[in-house]
Amino acid sequence: MEIQTYETREALGKAAGQKGAQQIKAAIEKNGEANIILATGQSQFETIETLVADKTIDWSKVRMFHLDEYIGMSIAHKASFRKYLTERFLDQVSPLEEAILINGEGDAQEECKRLAKAIAAHPIDVAFVGIGENGHLAFNDPPADFDNEQAYLVVDLDTQCRQQQLGEGWFSALEEVPLQAISMSIKQIMKSKHIICSVPDERKAQAVKDCLQGEVSNLNPASILQQHPDCVCYLDKESASLI
Repeated sequence: MEIQTYETREALGKAAGQKGAQQIKAAIEKNGEANIILATGQSQFETIETLVADKTIDWSKVRMFHLDEYIGMSIAHKASFRKYLTERFLDQVSPLEEAILINGEGDAQEECKRLAKAIAAHPIDVAFVGIGENGHLAFNDPPADFDNEQAYLVVDLDTQCRQQQLGEGWFSALEEVPLQAISMSIKQIMKSKHIICSVPDERKAQAVKDCLQGEVSNLNPASILQQHPDCVCYLDKESASLI
């Protein structure tokens, strides 16, 4: 795992987005298409903006998988990650080859099966991820399941994770934050050829220290990234302040 630190979150996002764009274009050149995973949340704003701004990517040859989504949430809710990806990404680029979004409004277990079948047919070239304040990777909160072979899981969200969503302004009260979500599993994320991990802000500093410098442990789920053969973590000076 490689760590790169930048002065600002804007510079972090630009560097992460540019690196990801290079990897997407390389996959298209080699395979005729690229399969990517996109994360959401405040940490991904600048990274996604940089991808959208790159007019040299042939998006018609890109297939996008969605990392996680709340169970029981309407796509019209401001906290919906489907809404986030639609407005911040899909509506900003030319039509993709395919966009596989997570629908958490129906039978969650059946949705996990549908998503698993789709991703099994399309090995991931580039995964864009972040690290939560509790060290989570996707919505795999501690203690995360490092061994589950399923591609997508129904997971319980812990209080610190739900507090983060409240703190980021997606909800007006903790009681509004869902208790469960559909999340890509740790095993599935780690199958990605390249991982771009964007982690800005001082509120992530302790998690960054624990996950990037501590021992690999399911109590710090994103620490598993230390074992990936091609993962680059992009930090700003605030998120890197404790390392």
